[in-house]
Amino acid sequence: MTPTWAPDNDDTVDLSTIGLMGWLRFVMRAVPILFLVFGCLILLLLLRLIERPIFGLGRPMTPFITQFVCRNAFRLMGMPFSVKGTQMQDAGAVVANHSSWLDIFALNAAKRVYFVSKSEVARWPGIGVLAKATGTVFIERNPRKARAQKEVFEGRLNAGHKLLFFPEGTSTDGRRVLPFKSTLFAAFFTPELKDILWVQPVTVNYFAPSGEEARFYGWWGAMDFFPHLIKTLAVRKAGKVEVIYHPPLRVAEADSRKSMALACEAAVRSGHHIAKYEAVD
Repeated sequence: MTPTWAPDNDDTVDLSTIGLMGWLRFVMRAVPILFLVFGCLILLLLLRLIERPIFGLGRPMTPFITQFVCRNAFRLMGMPFSVKGTQMQDAGAVVANHSSWLDIFALNAAKRVYFVSKSEVARWPGIGVLAKATGTVFIERNPRKARAQKEVFEGRLNAGHKLLFFPEGTSTDGRRVLPFKSTLFAAFFTPELKDILWVQPVTVNYFAPSGEEARFYGWWGAMDFFPHLIKTLAVRKAGKVEVIYHPPLRVAEADSRKSMALACEAAVRSGHHIAKYEAVD
């Protein structure tokens, strides 16, 4: 695995080879997925009208809708989804490697989590609406707002939310794990939270469809979302995704946010093997 990596110029998706059958497969998968996602989004928003005034930050009902959508989206894609390891029950956060927009489905399907994402995502067509509705925490890369964002993290963690971070800071081609940045780990080390929080590292592995490149599901650089979505749904037989939960790490036992970031990175790397990225027969 390469410790440093920058996206090359090969970040375009070629749709010229899909063919008529590929486009038909795309339509046959995309239409039911759209009905699933936006039909359940309407239900979720209606339930939030009840949830919000009664429970505030608490969401006892709507995360189950998100989980239902993500699990069934994989079924509609024909993409096997598996989970290994034990999910932590303690208060805390989850950190994972980031290879694709599919990570959102994979990690939501396995566990009730709330993503931490860059503020730009809130403005993305379609995805921004879904992210807001499912309780995503948006952050800005502005040092002047670091304290306010830290307070938001603390409020969500105190409300029992399991926040999910991508410490690499970017997505990759799925064949590597980049060094984890320690900045966002600072919220775990406040005096109010340090002694009660745990952080669980998670590895997400993708297996390419038969005959496709190992990085088939990777989504990186300036790669456009919709061509990648079309390619993903048009494939004859989908690959598969595997989510591995590693033993959680207690924040109070870490020397610093940097040591915690390094420990989480090592755990995620331990479950990520390039050899696994071989075609699915």
